[in-house]
Amino acid sequence: MSDDFDDFALPEPPTASAAGGDARFDQADIDALFGDVGAPKPQKSGLRAVLESRIISHERLPMLEVVCDRVVRSFSSSMRNLTSDAIEVSLEEVTSTRFGELVGRLALPAMVGVFRIAEWENFGIITVESGLIYAVVDALLGGRGGTTPVLIDGRAFTTIETKLVSRMLELALRDFSVAFEPIEPITMTLERIETNPRFAAIAGTSNICAVSTFRIDMDGRGGKFSIVLPYATLEPVREKLLQRFMGEKSGRDSIWEEHMAREIRKTDVELNVVLGERAMPIERLRTLEVGQTISLSKSPDDPLDLQCGGVTLGQAQIGQRSSRVAVRLLTGISRDFATKESAS
Repeated sequence: MSDDFDDFALPEPPTASAAGGDARFDQADIDALFGDVGAPKPQKSGLRAVLESRIISHERLPMLEVVCDRVVRSFSSSMRNLTSDAIEVSLEEVTSTRFGELVGRLALPAMVGVFRIAEWENFGIITVESGLIYAVVDALLGGRGGTTPVLIDGRAFTTIETKLVSRMLELALRDFSVAFEPIEPITMTLERIETNPRFAAIAGTSNICAVSTFRIDMDGRGGKFSIVLPYATLEPVREKLLQRFMGEKSGRDSIWEEHMAREIRKTDVELNVVLGERAMPIERLRTLEVGQTISLSKSPDDPLDLQCGGVTLGQAQIGQRSSRVAVRLLTGISRDFATKESAS
């Protein structure tokens, strides 16, 4: 009986000598079974590592932050006039991010307004979250407000809601243009409103953008909206935005500016009227004596050049007034005239 039992006995686990080594089940065996799940992913190198890096190295734009502070004050008044309600506008942050990450984390449903800056021939977007959309629509349609949160059912926005929100966006872009005027006059025009962020792609996914986020609170309701300007759009004024200054005059001292302009207008300027020119050898020039006549190829009615510092500013005609030799201007004093004369 014991012999039969021994025939059906289970085999013993291999020993270290039978297996030819250490029979323990270590981490290397686990990695081999599961495909080395916990191993670190290979790092990207070269240009792809630069383009897809999550770390954004950008220049801080101090003057853009000052512009956003001015937008807060002006846009608060604009929204109060629009809704006839108590409005509080605050600046959340001014930061930088990649365009693809910004669009990817945009909570839907939302509205994305695409605007154009005519002077720079480029575009930007303004994003509005759903909470602010319903709050603005409720305020413009006479809602009483309250602290009850608005339920978002995921439906598409109606034409009326889009038109009402577009009025707010046009006010925001207008106030942003006015706030930007001390740096450089611009005109921001709202072109269209999209509900799908894919249709508002104005830059590549890896392009860096400056994002200014504002918050609007109106009697327990409100939300956030952001003005997004790609760095490629801000390139014409990048040097100005990098400047640091105090006050709202973009670093310009109006007192000294007006003083210098006033003093320049008092400066005496010597004008010369050229009767004519004639070339002659130096030998003949040395033999000239008092009383000799030099003939010029000009008649009394021919126009004469009016010069200042050797630069022709216009033309005049010689005459007499109050027993004095005088000239009468035939053309206006113009820098364009001097440039044209030098080119010819």
